[in-house]
Amino acid sequence: MPLFGKDPTPPPPEKHGFFHRSADSNDTTSTTPPSSSMGSFFSRKRSDDSTDATSRAHKDSSIATARQKVHDAEQAEKAADRALLNARQSVREVKEHLKRLEREVEDEAKRAKAKQAEAKSVSKSAKGLGRHG
Repeated sequence: MPLFGKDPTPPPPEKHGFFHRSADSNDTTSTTPPSSSMGSFFSRKRSDDSTDATSRAHKDSSIATARQKVHDAEQAEKAADRALLNARQSVREVKEHLKRLEREVEDEAKRAKAKQAEAKSVSKSAKGLGRHG
């Protein structure tokens, strides 16, 4: 069958005037098969061949494989996004924990310094003891 389902080179039409119309518009010697309709210049005819080609392409294993790979890649991206969010959350939690530890250490250092100063004061006051002995 020729390209695009048309017969090659139809016979040349008889030459008539510009406004001449054939007496029989349903000419049986027409080169177009009765099952196909030509339509107007701006209309498009959707043929069964294109529908079949589309459905075959939809069912083609290479297309199905490509669709599956795209789906798998999308799922991998979603998993990576979740992992990234979890990692960021973990980093935030660790930083907050370290800040709390630093504050606790500073507070303990202040208490230790105050305790040391108090112990020094008590030690000074105890130096006077034992002179009579």
